[in-house]
Amino acid sequence: MNLILLGAPGAGKGTQAKFIAEKYDIPHISTGDMLRSAVINETELGIKAKEYMDGGELVPDEVVVGIVKERLLEKDCEKGFILDGFPRTVVQANVLKEALAQAEKRVDVALNIEVSEEELVKRLTGRRSCKNCGKIYHVFFTPPKSKGLCDVCGKELYQRDDDTVETVKNRLKVYRDQTAPLIGYYRNKGTLKTVDGKKSVADVERSVILLLKDVE
Repeated sequence: MNLILLGAPGAGKGTQAKFIAEKYDIPHISTGDMLRSAVINETELGIKAKEYMDGGELVPDEVVVGIVKERLLEKDCEKGFILDGFPRTVVQANVLKEALAQAEKRVDVALNIEVSEEELVKRLTGRRSCKNCGKIYHVFFTPPKSKGLCDVCGKELYQRDDDTVETVKNRLKVYRDQTAPLIGYYRNKGTLKTVDGKKSVADVERSVILLLKDVE
């Protein structure tokens, strides 16, 4: 099964990717991890990617697709894969389609985890971290016993800059503008399946199993 995960930041893609990877025994491939690995291993494309990353620039599509293609040709992808974080745009999706076709592969399903923006903001802005020991809490889901203080060391909790409402809303806008169009793209290809990501993790997992039965 060759699967692409879609969903806004905070939708729970990482959690479901881990579950799907274990159930179907296929690798969970994160674009960020892939880029870092290519850079560390100093592959030809990794060296190119590092030049852009060191300059604070976005890695061009052709370099990212090249790294993705190399990764998908590895032995552990023979039974399938989960792509998380790529493609991010329709242009990337078309390039990926061509790259997969050259390797005689295709996207079997694009799984969209759907969560309302209100819920996403709640999830993403509720995180708090301990300044001292680094333990992470959530004001709604896993709050500390004493407000604003770490259960482990008693030190002050803080909100990271990238967890503020303003930053989160900007991240969601970027997703709407750049990545959300992929939902329509894969719907037109007949490969889109959507799950309600607001349910509990266990309920979402059950829904995913039902949705993927047709693809096995």
